[in-house]
Amino acid sequence: MTARGDLAAAGLEPDPILDLVRRAVAEDLAGGVDVTTAATVPAGRFDTADLVARQDGVVAGLPVAVAVFAAVGAAPEGGGPVRVELRAADGDRVRRGDVLGTVTGPTRTVLVAERTALNLLCHVSGVATLTARWVDAVAGTGAVVRDTRKTIPGLRALEKYAVRRGGGRNHRMALSDAALVKDNHVVVAGGVAKAFAAVREAWPDLPIEVECDSVDDVREAVAAGAVLILLDNMTLDELRESVVVARAAGVRTEASGGLSLDRAAEVAATGVDYLAVGALTHSAPVLDIGLDLRET
Repeated sequence: MTARGDLAAAGLEPDPILDLVRRAVAEDLAGGVDVTTAATVPAGRFDTADLVARQDGVVAGLPVAVAVFAAVGAAPEGGGPVRVELRAADGDRVRRGDVLGTVTGPTRTVLVAERTALNLLCHVSGVATLTARWVDAVAGTGAVVRDTRKTIPGLRALEKYAVRRGGGRNHRMALSDAALVKDNHVVVAGGVAKAFAAVREAWPDLPIEVECDSVDDVREAVAAGAVLILLDNMTLDELRESVVVARAAGVRTEASGGLSLDRAAEVAATGVDYLAVGALTHSAPVLDIGLDLRET
């Protein structure tokens, strides 16, 4: 399958990802060549290298790494096409030392593509790994872990893909997908009910979530007709009371703000339907993955 086909099969839109890959490779080469590789590696040399997990975690972004190798192999600065054989799939839980795939072909292509491929693979796998930790933390509570729009500009599709591979669920992808009435909207509109009514009038069929920071706000949002309420920076007692108010009206709830992994289970135990976790994307450490040439 081609790089485009691999991306599509993974559930990613190929064109934006391939554009990202081209720009990332161009950024690394900066209009020139890899001077170190050009000086030390004979043009006709071929090698095999292994993608190796240096930490336990959840891998994601393998088709993107494959696309990087393909892009470099097709570029004049590369040494020609390589063959990538994957031994893991996105969403797999891997252990330190696991070989995730092998890359065979011109050594120059392998080394020129190495860092760009790993930058993307390690970051995306880091998001998937952190998401899986949150999902594990709330297992059995019925609560669902969701991401936010706190993503690195240009990488949202990849980061939200990684959240799905880690077992989480996506919130809105863009501002036009759904409405989220936040505190500043409430201030401008003159209250929760007025803000909700303004959005409902402008967009009758759009899903609307309302942010509330008190139980009184929750009551107002429920009375206004909200079907999903974001409970922002509430105490555990406030969360429990808000859930009771919302659930009686068939309204779903989402905890947000001040969440931490060590408190995830107790927040989920309040009965909220979702945990909105910005840290999944804005604070995920990379999953350390290396590319090791086999010694000959």
